[in-house]
Amino acid sequence: QVHLVESGGGLVQAGGSLRLSCAASGSSFNSHAMGWFRQAPGKEREFVAAINWSGDSTNYADSAKGRFTISRDNRKNTVYLQMNSLKPEDTAVYYCAAKRGVIRIGVKDYNYWGQGTQVTVSS
Repeated sequence: QVHLVESGGGLVQAGGSLRLSCAASGSSFNSHAMGWFRQAPGKEREFVAAINWSGDSTNYADSAKGRFTISRDNRKNTVYLQMNSLKPEDTAVYYCAAKRGVIRIGVKDYNYWGQGTQVTVSS
């Protein structure tokens, strides 16, 4: 079992930055790939970024490339999402997720989910 708690969301103006954190507890954090997903009102949950267990392989949605950076600190059992140049269309609830094994980008590939943190970008 892996328990995930996100933090760092909030209200920011367009062009601003936020850093999301996801603290994990439970078994074998460093054997899990980690992902960030988001869900805007009325839309399906979508992939944002993922990182493998060691942190040396990442994957990004096209909407996140060049603006967002995913990273992890296995000593702290924490994964981060640095979000720069934020746009109003980035407004959503952001979720952290974990899965054993390799990186995947599908919602159904992940076994463990946090409760989400709201990110609101004003224009």
